[in-house]
Amino acid sequence: MSAGCWAHARRGLFRLAELGRAPLAVEAVRRIDAIFEAERAINGATPAQRRAVRQESIAPMVDGLLAWMRESCARLSKKTPVAAAMAYILRRPESFTRFLSDGRICLTNNAAERALRGIALGRKAWLFAGSDRGGQRAADMYSLIVTAKLNDVDPQAWLADVLARINDQPVSRLHELLPWNWKNTRHANHTQVA
Repeated sequence: MSAGCWAHARRGLFRLAELGRAPLAVEAVRRIDAIFEAERAINGATPAQRRAVRQESIAPMVDGLLAWMRESCARLSKKTPVAAAMAYILRRPESFTRFLSDGRICLTNNAAERALRGIALGRKAWLFAGSDRGGQRAADMYSLIVTAKLNDVDPQAWLADVLARINDQPVSRLHELLPWNWKNTRHANHTQVA
């Protein structure tokens, strides 16, 4: 299952619209920007709330955009840059509409790309991990640190606490040490102590 990135889809059309010689690209960007604007209004909402708003407000905009693109492409040569940019979306409509039915899916993959930027920057430094096993351990640690950051948890505090507690933690309660549970569990433990 894949979800299309609307930022990538917009980028090709935006380049053509910037040139000023592609009124269809300008219109496509205007319509996509309206989708982005509606999506910004529900940032921070729960997945269920996002899905409800998307179904009610954003789905008609996306349906209208896709229908308009199909009509526009039918009048263009498939070799024109505008038709090629629109085809990027039209070849994968299921991927580009998947976010409408699942409130957990983002409109773009910008957050994932930002998370991977650290990996790209560290690639040369990690050549000297010492061994394949050392490289795997570094990758595991990086994954843990990024997961903590994505859950608004201080990675250093979380790792220090988890490493100090993990040996005494019952297997049935290991889930409490996961970053997305740790903050609440730690807060509850501190409240009980006080």
